Amino acid sequence: MENMSTVSDILVLEELGHPESFADVVFYTLLFVYIALLITNIGVLLIIIRERSLHQPMYFLYCNLSVNDVLANTVLLPQLLFDIFTKNRFISYNACVSQIYFTHTFASASHTILLVGLTVRLSRCRSLIPNFYCDNASLFKLSCEDVSINNIYGLFYTVVLFSSSMGTVAVTYIRIGVTCLTKKNAELNSKAIQTCASHLVLYLIMLLSGYIIVIMHRFPKERFLRKLMAILFHIIPGHLNPIIYGLQTKHLKQKIVQLFQRKRTHS
Repeated sequence: MENMSTVSDILVLEELGHPESFADVVFYTLLFVYIALLITNIGVLLIIIRERSLHQPMYFLYCNLSVNDVLANTVLLPQLLFDIFTKNRFISYNACVSQIYFTHTFASASHTILLVGLTVRLSRCRSLIPNFYCDNASLFKLSCEDVSINNIYGLFYTVVLFSSSMGTVAVTYIRIGVTCLTKKNAELNSKAIQTCASHLVLYLIMLLSGYIIVIMHRFPKERFLRKLMAILFHIIPGHLNPIIYGLQTKHLKQKIVQLFQRKRTHS
């Protein structure tokens, strides 16, 4: 009974999969990426909070993006850095479920609540999580029960989530295209192309990474690729959002330039 209790309460995360000789390189690269992500997102957030002229609905959206990116990556990266540094891959079941909730909240809060509600009811007869962080698909694999219904349920909501997202983006781009063709304004068209191209690249990277993560869970042998896509899914949007949504906004860009000019003047 003691052994079963230990298996149930303490889980083991799989290693990231990098060669041992590259452990320091991986650690410091991820540390730099995380610090840079915090600086850019918190920087944009503080500028918007500080400048009253930026207290508008559009900039409130940028604040949400920055807060979301910071929280989503804070759930994943510090724990991953700690595990690489200490070579400790143990995690309690409660901590694992919490990480699942917050990780999936980054993608969709409603999707997470429904999936985690099913996940926590499963019995477990294994303790090795086939991933370097906790997610629903990995936790399902610990169960000794038939999880077919859970997988079908999760896939259904994933399809609904991605389909609604892609549909909304497609409709938006079609309307932007129609407006550009109708107005025939060179400045408006140039601005729309610049903004949409950057947004589309970021969206496709995030969408592709998300799809690969879902698909790769069906191919257990391709573990490294799945882990790489999971990291890219969190890190790339978090770094590019402040640039695409922040620095390309003329008013916000002016405030950032003014802030740096003030610091130079004081120094």
